[in-house]
Amino acid sequence: MSTELKVVAARLHRVRMPLVHEFRTSSHRKAFLDHILVELEDASGAIGWGEIASPSDPYYAPETVETCWHIASKYLLPAILDRPWADPADLASTWSKIRGNQFAKAGVDTAAWVLWAEVQQLPLATILGGTRKEVVAGVSLGIEPTIDDLLVQVQHQVESGYPRVKLKITHDWDVEPVRAVRTAYPDLDLHVDANGIYTAGDLARLQQLERFDLTMIEQPFAPRDLLTHAELQRRISTPVCLDESIETLADLETALRLEALRILNIKVSRMGGLTAARAAHDRAWDAGVPVWCGGMHEFGVGRLANVALSSLPGFTLPSDVSASEKYYARDIVEPAVTAVGGVVQVPGGPGLGHQLDTELVAANTVGELTLRPGQE
Repeated sequence: MSTELKVVAARLHRVRMPLVHEFRTSSHRKAFLDHILVELEDASGAIGWGEIASPSDPYYAPETVETCWHIASKYLLPAILDRPWADPADLASTWSKIRGNQFAKAGVDTAAWVLWAEVQQLPLATILGGTRKEVVAGVSLGIEPTIDDLLVQVQHQVESGYPRVKLKITHDWDVEPVRAVRTAYPDLDLHVDANGIYTAGDLARLQQLERFDLTMIEQPFAPRDLLTHAELQRRISTPVCLDESIETLADLETALRLEALRILNIKVSRMGGLTAARAAHDRAWDAGVPVWCGGMHEFGVGRLANVALSSLPGFTLPSDVSASEKYYARDIVEPAVTAVGGVVQVPGGPGLGHQLDTELVAANTVGELTLRPGQE
């Protein structure tokens, strides 16, 4: 179906939500999140929602909430207002000159995909090319005060039915926590994520993780250090998974040529939106590299977009699309995203397939902006 759309109003909502459990990685900790909701309105009155799920601090990536607000309001949204388009990729091409700023781009690009799906009255998963009706979910656990605290968290997630658990690791929290979890759960699908904290001098230490039958070791080294990732992969049989290293399709191509990965974590936010994420899935599929969808603790809008993406055929590993309650006492979509036995249903309704809880959004909004054509 060919439908021409035109965005006549664009709104940004900075929304602050508390986490049910403080989350710590190798670089930072957080008890609440500020994300930016992107609202695009078509001339017909249809609405598409996206989410800029950037961290507040520049530790995972260079972007922050403030930089994303600036880029979206000054460059991305003005470029698409009152501009006819017939495919979300058309909008992405309008800001091709803007380098980087993937998180900001992702929120706008996703909102365009959702708007397109709403106008056609089709599920987002369908227009992306999804083939699954349900998605297997995994959970990500942060660094806890003690190993006993970590084991309590793992037990809770296993009892909730999640088949895969990812553990954040760092220099003083790697071999022993992993050993404890593997000893307690010998058959658990277990992998670790370092968020790039290690260096080439840590190769021997990372090799010690080989004994724990991990599904993968995710992003052990800095994003641009593909050569050391390739060296580790040559030394171990456990697959190396790349996350922060892959922001563009060119990054993926380089990593494939260097044999620096055997698994790819595709994050909609990190890659600049659903347009690029789908293209990365297609390239990895061609290369025989399994993929899974990583998360940024998204609110319901971004979480549902991740679920839709995870319905594509190449997503053969559990994705970070766990239930809303894992992170939020109350989510901004109705109904909330739920998981039964670690499985999330792919929504069958138009667009995201869930309604936005506008009252909750309004109650937690700490900043707003509306842009219209011709507005200075």
